[in-house]
Amino acid sequence: MQKDDMVIISVDDHITEPPDMFDKHLSGDDLKTAPKFCTDENGKSYWTYQGMFMPSVGLNAVVGRPPEEYGMEPTSLEEMRKGVYDVDARVDDMNANGIAASLNFGTAVGFDGGRFHKAEDKELAKIHLRAYNDWHVDEWCGSHPGRFIPCGILPTWDMKATVAEIERLAKKGVTAVSLNENPTVQGLPSIHNEYWEPMWKALVDHDMVTCLHIGAGNPAPHASMETPIEAWITTMPMSVSTGAADWLNLDALLRYPSMKIALSESGIGWIPYFMERADFSHERHKAWTNSGFGGMKPSDIFRRHFMSCFIDDAFGLKNLDAFDENMVAYECDYPHSDTLWPEVPEHLWESVKELTEEQIEKVTHRNAMRYFNFDLFSHFKREEVTVGALRAKAAADGVDTSPQSYGGDAPLAAGEEKRRIVSGDLMKMFAHHAKSAEERKAG
Repeated sequence: MQKDDMVIISVDDHITEPPDMFDKHLSGDDLKTAPKFCTDENGKSYWTYQGMFMPSVGLNAVVGRPPEEYGMEPTSLEEMRKGVYDVDARVDDMNANGIAASLNFGTAVGFDGGRFHKAEDKELAKIHLRAYNDWHVDEWCGSHPGRFIPCGILPTWDMKATVAEIERLAKKGVTAVSLNENPTVQGLPSIHNEYWEPMWKALVDHDMVTCLHIGAGNPAPHASMETPIEAWITTMPMSVSTGAADWLNLDALLRYPSMKIALSESGIGWIPYFMERADFSHERHKAWTNSGFGGMKPSDIFRRHFMSCFIDDAFGLKNLDAFDENMVAYECDYPHSDTLWPEVPEHLWESVKELTEEQIEKVTHRNAMRYFNFDLFSHFKREEVTVGALRAKAAADGVDTSPQSYGGDAPLAAGEEKRRIVSGDLMKMFAHHAKSAEERKAG
């Protein structure tokens, strides 16, 4: 096998939702009260919903920019690649990157639909959440069958509605949902509460994957506002360990042996030690903690239930024998700053070329297809979706992947001497956008 022979599926990418997202799925008062996309007099875009203002619409959607323009940008659709918010252009960018299929999380609504959880009128929120799912499944994913793995969001503040939405999504062919890994931050019971039992059963009955995306409930902490921003970026994938440990101790995993959990944007190199530490902790402390893993080790539970994904993780791939190699999948993270677009195949090949051909097939696409019940090859012949074939199509279609400068706000003040960017700089940028939104609200 060579680089161009790979078939690549990404199980973690993102969408900046287009302004007309709800137009085909709502009408009347339901449409009037839906989230609204707005642009101010300075060209900055934001969403508004039930009194909430969501600034920085791009939220790090910096793909295609020169690296020096990264940050909490862009703030308008005109400052980002069209593939960030336009599905046809997204497929073009996937072709240029050799990506056969992709699972996408939302932005304005939150990775987990968190914006709807914060809404005061929960009955309206349920209507609009369902409309988001319809847009995501029918328009975004449905416009290019076989190129996307649909991923729904759930109204978990209402368990009866949650189960109904799982059943509705299953009928639409959806095999994954995105949840907050720590629902207590949404004012809901912890995952260890019996409140969730109907959802666990419904998810298992419909063989759906639960995606837990980093940053939704247990965000990577900043050591201080003066800490260089690279320290925060470094810890982001490993921050999932807090939620992973919590879910690993979930009793429902013993009741539902086929329950599926995906750690989205987790990385994999740290996981062998995580499993080793969980086993040590259980063996050393079970006499007084009264914990139970059904006679198994925590690492056995992890290998049975948890899919982990990686962007660039040579160490983890060199040590696949420490994992279950059937529970590792690739992610591109388009359009965020960690994405290796449009050079994913070059980076990925360097990390996997020493693996067996079977292992390469598993981590690049087979594991994703099996775990998410997604049959890429029922839509395409293999030779149509290899890296080489997709890139040849992108070239024929004239897809331009050259970096494009958009300018935008800088993390340092005008005239300020060049220095290392710290956490506080990005927080100030985001706060500035939020303040502007509040001023618009007041005006």
